[in-house]
This record gives sequence, structure tokens and C-alpha cells, in this order.
Amino acid sequence: MDYIINFTWDSEANVWIATSNDIPGLVLESGSFDALLERTRFAVPELLELNASEPQPFSLTFKSERHERMIYNG
Repeated sequence: MDYIINFTWDSEANVWIATSNDIPGLVLESGSFDALLERTRFAVPELLELNASEPQPFSLTFKSERHERMIYNG
């Protein structure tokens, strides 16, 4: 099974947020993209175990978005 994990940058809180429509209960945040990636890798198997009847092989696809508003003073 392939699960999609979405990483979104929250510019007000200065953190990355991980969520997934495929994995109920997955909501994590971190100021570091790499730290969030590592936390997600550990949390997903635990959440899948809580939501599934028996362990199955799976893969993760990480998608990230970061939007910044800028002003050109030219």
C-alpha cells in the first residue's frame, strides 16, 4: 500500500506540518523539515498498527509545499 504524506509550511508558526488523508490521526509539526521527516517515519507504522488488523508492507510518498509572499522594490 502507498500512503501520501503532505508537508506544509506554516509561516505564522514557522513550522512544517505533516498530515495525510490516508492515515487517520497523523498530524505532526516541527521547525525542521528533516526532523519532521524522521518523526513521520516513526509515527506512521504506529498509527497504521492502531488502525489495521494485521501488519502489511507499505511505502510512503512525501509531498511538500511552501509558499512565500514577497515584495519587489524595484
